[in-house]
Amino acid sequence: MEKTKETIGSEMETAVLVAVATPSHGMERVEEYLDELAFLLDTAGGVAQKRFTQNLPYPDPKTYLGSGKLEEVAEYVKENAIDLAVFDDELSPSQLRNVEAVLHCKVMDRTHLILDIFAKRAQTAHSKVQVELAQYQYLLPRLTGMWTHLQKQRGGIGMRGPGEKEIETDRRIIRDRISLLKRKLADIDRQKLTQRSHREQFVRVALVGYTNVGKSTLMNLISKSNVFAENKLFATLDTTVRKVVIDNLPFLLSDTVGFIRKLPHSLVESFKSTLDEIRETDLILHVIDISHPDFEEQIAIVNQTLQEIGAGDKPVIVIFNKIDNYKWIEKSPDDLTPRTKENITLEELKQTWMAKMSHKTLFISAKTKENLDEMKRVLYEEIKKLHIQIYPYNNFLYDIIEEE
Repeated sequence: MEKTKETIGSEMETAVLVAVATPSHGMERVEEYLDELAFLLDTAGGVAQKRFTQNLPYPDPKTYLGSGKLEEVAEYVKENAIDLAVFDDELSPSQLRNVEAVLHCKVMDRTHLILDIFAKRAQTAHSKVQVELAQYQYLLPRLTGMWTHLQKQRGGIGMRGPGEKEIETDRRIIRDRISLLKRKLADIDRQKLTQRSHREQFVRVALVGYTNVGKSTLMNLISKSNVFAENKLFATLDTTVRKVVIDNLPFLLSDTVGFIRKLPHSLVESFKSTLDEIRETDLILHVIDISHPDFEEQIAIVNQTLQEIGAGDKPVIVIFNKIDNYKWIEKSPDDLTPRTKENITLEELKQTWMAKMSHKTLFISAKTKENLDEMKRVLYEEIKKLHIQIYPYNNFLYDIIEEE
């Protein structure tokens, strides 16, 4: 049964999801991308009622979709009183204006939706400034088309905008606001740098990974802290740092914002001071949701992001999490089709490309605590090696530990 506003609740905005399948990204991959877009929408507080996809050599530079497909979307939006159309790729200012003129509803792209979630998740003054700056940098070139529908719409997804009407309608004032926010972030960067300098006697370890892979849950297990964690994207925005002791060996563990496909460049720039925690860490724990069907692509995205922020050469321990959720389908003896990832057991998977990885690899479940002791043992050994290398004058610490 198709969901209606009555069945999903009046507080949920209804939406259609839109994407283009190009030769480099076939329809099957696009459907996987739309699954993630639907999850993003759910995190923002909306619900997807229908998906529209079209095979094109490349998105139309004027309207993203072809004219016929766009009219099909417009008809569905009108007949079902849809609140929002969400596009999986970033729309140019002209595409945004042209699409809105046809659909007559609120239009957002993937970047805008992610920014909106960040605005919803921001709790501290630091993260609020970072998100506000990213929002303004995204919105500034889109002022002409956006503020006309803002006058007609009130609240909802994408409307957690930064500031007042006067700011929204004056480019000069917005640019001044951007300059002010950049100065605020520069002050915050200096404060963060001072804070990090006070931690130099400890080895620093950072949890990184795609969003929603279980980093915060793992943080809570290792540090016995109470970091917010839930099954939503971007549950953590602010970097949380905890002092942890394993077998009398102290170190600092930080939980960082999750990465995602097509992470907006403005967010990467705005969250520079947050990402510095990763750049300046001594050891990276790359957490991966092994139960996710696209975990290999997520690994590649995280590795690419680490390279982009200057942390690609850091020592890494790869932690495959959620082994309790890993599912596989046993093939029938009569089935002669080639085996796929869905037909491989976890033990067999460990013997594939994972066995050839240059980094140490661990397979755990943060939820059931399976193999947690093994993870702590490996973590202890790696941190001990790093401490001896970085702080050789403190080697007496290990003599004391060994004696105990």
